[in-house]
Amino acid sequence: MAGTGMEPRPDPHRLRPPRRGTTQRDLTSAHIESFNYAVSEGVYRAVQDVPSVEFALKDTRLALTLVGVSISPPAVPAGTVCQERRVFPAECRGLRSTYRGRITADISWSVNDMPQGTIKQPLGYIPIMVKSKLCNLSGFSPHDLLQHHEEEEEMGGYFIINGLEKVIRMLIMPRRNFPLAVTRHKWKNRGPGFTEYGVMMHCVKDEHTAINMNLHYLENGCVMLNFIFRKELFFLPLGFALKALVNFPDYQIFEELVKGREDDTFYTNCVTEMLRAVVDAGCLTQQNVLDYLGKSFRVKLNLPEWYSNEQAADFILSNCICIHLTNRTEKFYLLCMMTQKLYAFAKGECMEDNPDSLMNHEVLTPGQLFLMFLKERLETWLQSVRFVLEKRAEKANISLNTDSLVKAFSLAPDFTKPFEYLLATGNLRSKTGLGMLQASGLCVVGDKLNFIRYLSHFRCIHRGAAFSQMRTTTVRKLLPESWGFLCPVDTPDGEPCGLMNHMTALCEIVTEMVPVTDIPPLLCSLGVTPIDAAPSQPYSECYRVVLDGSMVGWVEQELAPEIAQTLRRLKITQEKRFPARAEVVLIPMTGKPSLYPGLFIFTNPCRMVRPVRNLSYGRNEWIGTLEQIFMNVATLESEVVPGVTTHQELFPHSILSVVANLIPFSDHNQSPRNMYQCQMGKQTMGFPVYNYKDRSDNKLYHLHTPQSPLVRPSMYDYYGMDSYPVGTNSIVAVISYSGYDMEDAMIVNKSSWQRGFAYGSVIKAESIDLSLKASRAGDNLVFGIRPGDPNVGEKLDADGLPFVGSILQPGDPFYSFMNLNTGETFTAYYPSKEVGIVDNVRLCSNDRGTGKFKKACITVRVPRNPTIGDKFASRHGQKGILSQLWPVEDMPFTENGMVPDILFNPHGFPSRMTIGMLIESMAGKSAALHGVSYDATPFTFTEKKSALKYFGETLASAGYNFFGTEKMYSGISGMELEAEIFVGVVYYQRLRHMVSDKFQVRTTGPRDAVTNQPVKGRNVEGGIRFGEMERDALLAHGTSFLLQDRLFNCSDGSVAYVCTSCGSMTSPVLEKLSQSSVTSSRRYSCSVCSAVDAIEVVPVPHVFRYFVAELAAMNIKTKLSVE
Repeated sequence: MAGTGMEPRPDPHRLRPPRRGTTQRDLTSAHIESFNYAVSEGVYRAVQDVPSVEFALKDTRLALTLVGVSISPPAVPAGTVCQERRVFPAECRGLRSTYRGRITADISWSVNDMPQGTIKQPLGYIPIMVKSKLCNLSGFSPHDLLQHHEEEEEMGGYFIINGLEKVIRMLIMPRRNFPLAVTRHKWKNRGPGFTEYGVMMHCVKDEHTAINMNLHYLENGCVMLNFIFRKELFFLPLGFALKALVNFPDYQIFEELVKGREDDTFYTNCVTEMLRAVVDAGCLTQQNVLDYLGKSFRVKLNLPEWYSNEQAADFILSNCICIHLTNRTEKFYLLCMMTQKLYAFAKGECMEDNPDSLMNHEVLTPGQLFLMFLKERLETWLQSVRFVLEKRAEKANISLNTDSLVKAFSLAPDFTKPFEYLLATGNLRSKTGLGMLQASGLCVVGDKLNFIRYLSHFRCIHRGAAFSQMRTTTVRKLLPESWGFLCPVDTPDGEPCGLMNHMTALCEIVTEMVPVTDIPPLLCSLGVTPIDAAPSQPYSECYRVVLDGSMVGWVEQELAPEIAQTLRRLKITQEKRFPARAEVVLIPMTGKPSLYPGLFIFTNPCRMVRPVRNLSYGRNEWIGTLEQIFMNVATLESEVVPGVTTHQELFPHSILSVVANLIPFSDHNQSPRNMYQCQMGKQTMGFPVYNYKDRSDNKLYHLHTPQSPLVRPSMYDYYGMDSYPVGTNSIVAVISYSGYDMEDAMIVNKSSWQRGFAYGSVIKAESIDLSLKASRAGDNLVFGIRPGDPNVGEKLDADGLPFVGSILQPGDPFYSFMNLNTGETFTAYYPSKEVGIVDNVRLCSNDRGTGKFKKACITVRVPRNPTIGDKFASRHGQKGILSQLWPVEDMPFTENGMVPDILFNPHGFPSRMTIGMLIESMAGKSAALHGVSYDATPFTFTEKKSALKYFGETLASAGYNFFGTEKMYSGISGMELEAEIFVGVVYYQRLRHMVSDKFQVRTTGPRDAVTNQPVKGRNVEGGIRFGEMERDALLAHGTSFLLQDRLFNCSDGSVAYVCTSCGSMTSPVLEKLSQSSVTSSRRYSCSVCSAVDAIEVVPVPHVFRYFVAELAAMNIKTKLSVE
């Protein structure tokens, strides 16, 4: 964005033309690229990592191994009669089906270690992300997309499950393979001697399998390693783990542990104690330790009986301890480093890492979750095949051949249901928990309410469901470390505040895996001492060099800054194949308790990065979250200090998200107002899609006459938002007129309204599936009407469906279907309370083409023109309710006869301080006069060069008042108003909250079966509860008849029979009819005291009768004294 410089531009009305289509695709790139990695290289790596399942059937040992998995693009099954086998997303939306591709696996099997060949087995269907590699739309031109009923600028990045677009939410995770020192007071309860100090590590493999691992500091100075396996906690003293990993003599292990802290006698004693504990357990060699570990943990591992204890121990070391490293020696060195960090932390030599700070975070991308889940399904599938075979072997002898195995494979559960469940509900069903803190809320519906809301689904990052229940607010705080990565403005108010954040417009997520084999040799050539050699300085004066969670060497204190500088140069120039999005962090030694020092290099995916300008090279550089803390980045050119500042922001508004970037002059507003606008921008009625005819969303809002804003930030054009506009330019006068504009209400000119101001409609889709309506199994239902049916009249066509364009009144026939077996016809009536127009009728089959047109989708358009009570808002968080449509002849008018569209109450400005709206009003006015659109990018104007002065001069040059005010005349008397009125052009948005959806009214209606009181809820025609506090208000007013009316007559008034002698309400019963007299009047008598004359009729609420009966059921007697 060259046009968006730092200095205020001399001519803010030259905006750059939008790049069509490409910019939007950048916004969903994290979703699509991570999925592409998952289904190509990720699956390949996952298959290699899935352990083969070995088990014994009678006396033969059978082993099943996955050797390959392939996923095909969505298509109908082979052998179907059709012209086009490929399935496209638009069809799935219409059919309410899932956009999915077939997954097949190659399984090789061996008997008694003799290979027997491979079997190809389909494992069901898995959902495919739209516009990914496997999607049939990938690589389509805009013209091709239109041919397939898609948007021209379709971005993809979502899945289609049962016709709904589902987006996998991005979650914040701890930074992978990076040790964090934290205090947790609940750790003290983990056992005797445990303290609150620990070092946590979230280990993640290449194929994204994750596990959490901790080191705990004990009171006696020892260290306990703890890991989670299948959701269970396991503890292992550190000495055993170290000795099991490497075949070093004890003295060498001791030396590695005390490197750099040789003089600390307490530490050396602790290390000696830990190693002594291993010897005391009788484990002298690595062999003994492995045997001991295998024996101890074997019970829980579910391994075949013929595995030795050593193999069991190997399983633990490779699957539970530092799983991101494959080499045992590397694991050993990493544990040594974590131990040193733990002691430094416990002794107060380094500070605690903040687990809520963005520098210790990464993002869980959709592709990562998808791949983790797929890998776990593959493992459980192999296990379930094992169970099937074992069960069948118990009942009868089975011959092991290809046929019997294929039969067993087909009995194992496939992948279709679990994947659809995960994406449809967002709930994770998993045995291991996948190393995540939460198991629900992983998916959201990507609703196309308007384009801004749709975009923000893909830029949203959630902290996690577990945090929303926490009582503390520390998690929600805005920390300075998130500058430039997370938007400080774009977070909702209320419960999810601070937990649901949005990435800034420039922030991206690394999705690519880069090979790192060249980096260790490169580091050594720059002067890093390898891990097993000794540096020239003592260890205490050297930094550890850590590459992606693996310790690669040491570097002297003086040399480290130089190496970091060189790596940064390689990163920018791309020499020596050093990755461009790597993160180079030198955490310096300060001599004070600060962050644990070292030279850290990260190249792994899922990190957040953003571009800044490197001043010494004059080129853009990608920087990460941990790296940014140790840099000096200037925002404006005037802030650059030569020799100190190394980087500069590309432009000042790079700290704002996509949605916040659309607020004009947001630097002139009070910050909560910008937050409100970020929320309201997502609720605007706009122009969400162009292919209305082909979509079957449950509800779409459509503004009929949208306009392009006269005043807009540069990012508005950068994202081509004019394709999906959300509002109307309206002439606004700031005047208190008539008293109908108190407390955020606003008056709209009735004449503007009659000309179509903010007209809109709601498009609702009704999906009818006849196969679900059949009551008996053999019923053959089809759409249609009985010829000459009087109920239907002229409303329905012969096929039982409404005519396109017909007007539906409430209670009109909506559609009709008949049972061919019995000849009955059934008519369904239009359920809504407002008039609708049939927009579109589509007949559908099912996703395999065998459905015989049992489905229909009827789209109804409900016109919704603004009425009193509808909600509007400007782009500055100034929301208002339309309170009156004022006749144009009574509206105030200006000297040249112009009548405003909206009257805005001046009391909305002082306390809210939305000065941006005042500037927008002036800028919009001069834009209308000069015929240009002005640039409203924030931070363009400064105090020296103020916006007021600039736009005041442009107004003055057109012959208007410098301050944007005009003389007005009263529309009622025609007299000139004393005060000058501020008039200008403001872009107004119509919000989706409409009175037609909210109003609630009830005369009579359904009642609750138990209490006999009116039910609640607008949809069931319920009432509004007149509660205790409202009752208090009526009591205070002394309006007792009104009180009785509300709480008794209109609620659950009833009469009860009470026996006055024994005071019981449950005992009076109606006497039996005597045989003799036919006309005898039946009387009530008390079944307890047999009194007949003592029974009175008392009006009581029905709830009270119910309450007395409940008490009687509990053996509690209620006595009433009736006077």
